[in-house]
Amino acid sequence: MVESMTWLQTIVLGVVQGLTEFLPISSSGHLRIVSELFWDTDAGASFTAVTQLGTEAAVLVYFARDIGRIAMAWFRGLLDENKRGEHDYKMGWYVIVGTIPVGILGFLFKDQVRTGARNLWLVATMLIVFALVIAAAEYYGRKRRPIEQLTLKDGVIMGSAQALALIPGVSRSGGTISAGLFLGLTREAAARYSFLLAIPAVTAAGLFSLPDAFAPAGEGLNASGAQLIVATLIAFVIGYITIAWLLRFVVNHSMYWFVGYRIILGLLVFGLLGTGVISAT
Repeated sequence: MVESMTWLQTIVLGVVQGLTEFLPISSSGHLRIVSELFWDTDAGASFTAVTQLGTEAAVLVYFARDIGRIAMAWFRGLLDENKRGEHDYKMGWYVIVGTIPVGILGFLFKDQVRTGARNLWLVATMLIVFALVIAAAEYYGRKRRPIEQLTLKDGVIMGSAQALALIPGVSRSGGTISAGLFLGLTREAAARYSFLLAIPAVTAAGLFSLPDAFAPAGEGLNASGAQLIVATLIAFVIGYITIAWLLRFVVNHSMYWFVGYRIILGLLVFGLLGTGVISAT
């Protein structure tokens, strides 16, 4: 029997989603861990996807000017080939092309993403493994190229990295920002493109998951419409604050802070699993 979500769970999970969506620490992994640790259950992939609409709305509001400028340049370029040399026109295509990998893989493996991929042994493993990937990107990345030097090749590579975040524990922003650093982008440039790249994919996933979030068939907690709205609004407000903080943080601080946190959390989850305090599924 599917359990109904409580209002305490709604508020806590909305806060967790808002805090972790844009940080390279995996929001889906944190929602899975928090749900299991405090309530011995799983909020579910559908609830996660729907509340991500709140954090993506925060991206739309925060980057409204950039998004409007890119969209206008893209449409102008479609109508006038003389406008196709503009960076914003190209950026529109980079976001579209970069979204393709996660769209294809998300569709092909949606059942695995909702079930086996949420095993906490896997989540803990991915937290640690991708902490090492982020550390390598920070260490080897030259961090010289601004976002104006982004290319189609960069978009494809970072889009492919975004697709890895279908596995809880990887982190969408962690994957894309790391790929950007390996490509020589500055931290701020990689983070900005990461935010823009997430908009179509995460929005589509959230809308697609709405029916399942209202009536999950054995998958996660059953949240009411009011609870989904409240959790999404909380995620929006906190997500907006997190975006502003992260963009300031990455200018003067390395990604090693997040690496240390991920490793500690991954080891903690391994310990809790090994001692039977929490269940992997």
